Amino acid sequence: MLTPEKNRQLTEVGPGTPMGEVLRRHWHPIAGIDELDRNPIKTVRLMGEDLVLYKDLGGRYGLLDRHCAHRRADLGYGFVENEGIRCHYHGWQFNARGEGVELPYEDRADPTARLRAKVRTKAYEVRPLAGLLWAYMGPLPAPELPDWEPFHWRNGFVQAVFADIPCNWLQTQENSIDPVHFEWMHENWSRRLRGATGGYAPTHRQLAFEDFEHGLIYKRITEETSEQHPLWTIGRVCLWPNGFFLGDHFEWRVPVDDENTLSVTWSFIRVPRESEPYVQQSIPTWTSPIRDADTGRWITSHVINQDIVAWVGQGRIADRTRENLGASDRGIAMLRRQLFEDIEAVQAGRDPKGVLREPREALFLPSDSRDFFLHGLPLADYRRHPKWNRLLTHFIFHAGQPEWVQEAHAAAMGVRIQPMAALDL
Repeated sequence: MLTPEKNRQLTEVGPGTPMGEVLRRHWHPIAGIDELDRNPIKTVRLMGEDLVLYKDLGGRYGLLDRHCAHRRADLGYGFVENEGIRCHYHGWQFNARGEGVELPYEDRADPTARLRAKVRTKAYEVRPLAGLLWAYMGPLPAPELPDWEPFHWRNGFVQAVFADIPCNWLQTQENSIDPVHFEWMHENWSRRLRGATGGYAPTHRQLAFEDFEHGLIYKRITEETSEQHPLWTIGRVCLWPNGFFLGDHFEWRVPVDDENTLSVTWSFIRVPRESEPYVQQSIPTWTSPIRDADTGRWITSHVINQDIVAWVGQGRIADRTRENLGASDRGIAMLRRQLFEDIEAVQAGRDPKGVLREPREALFLPSDSRDFFLHGLPLADYRRHPKWNRLLTHFIFHAGQPEWVQEAHAAAMGVRIQPMAALDL
């Protein structure tokens, strides 16, 4: 249980707020590279700030204040030039550093360009990596953008999925250090959603939570596993400060503002050995629906859609003054304690946990099936595998996978995606 003040400290993300300043010390995925190849301008809202993301004709990315520094017109309706973006209203042009490139009439009225020399707009760094565009909104110099080893795995079909979640970032991230929810939400609830009326998934018998350089790790033993199982010997990663790594995919929970979150999923699906060598030319990104278009109810058929139902069910901002934590919530307590330590670190002028200041390539993360991702399986063995076989024919994480992504998946895997009414783990 938290006091109202401590709950505010962890959930408010705007400029100058304690947690907002912590999160601004980290890089966040905000869009797909292919999105801006299709349309070079995208409006975004991040940590309470309205911004415009663009790719100019010179191939450079920028992230600026959404409203022009002249008279606050919407740069979301601007157009890109060889360098930067130009406002549709009076033609003022800005580069990725927020500097004025051209102020057409003003430059003619004053050939010394004194106004252009002093006009600036808010600008943040953007870098491409692993099919995603990443933003850094904190003080300079920017830290290193983490380059995780799975980004370099070969012979995999990768896609990234976005979803707009109407609740605060913290209740989504607390899911990343909550192993028992797998038993009830994704196994028992899924059984009921498929029509089963009895029977329960194997019960959790033992949990462990550990701190490490890049976040926290949870480990678990259920009735059907033992201390030799990879979920106990290796575990899964609550990636700091707002990510989750489950061995085959990443999830990030990017704060939009205090009451909204951008969910980002990066998924690696190993192709069968018969399809090797497979080189993916472009990583597709798409947006998943979270409500049924006909009924308006939350979608419950896929893994992360089920998570979303739990997140939004806690309210726009979860009231942690009314909760009752138990033994299974020790990881939640560890996460919150570290976030408070991060707030203290930033206020003292230090980096919070997880910030990298030295370049390091292919950062290792524990994965309970790493051998499979590195070496793969023949198609016949893939089909028989008790865990990975479902990824041949279903994208289990998000509902609404577009047909064009399904076609790309089929071309890579040699197997077509099939409809999925409800998750079967």
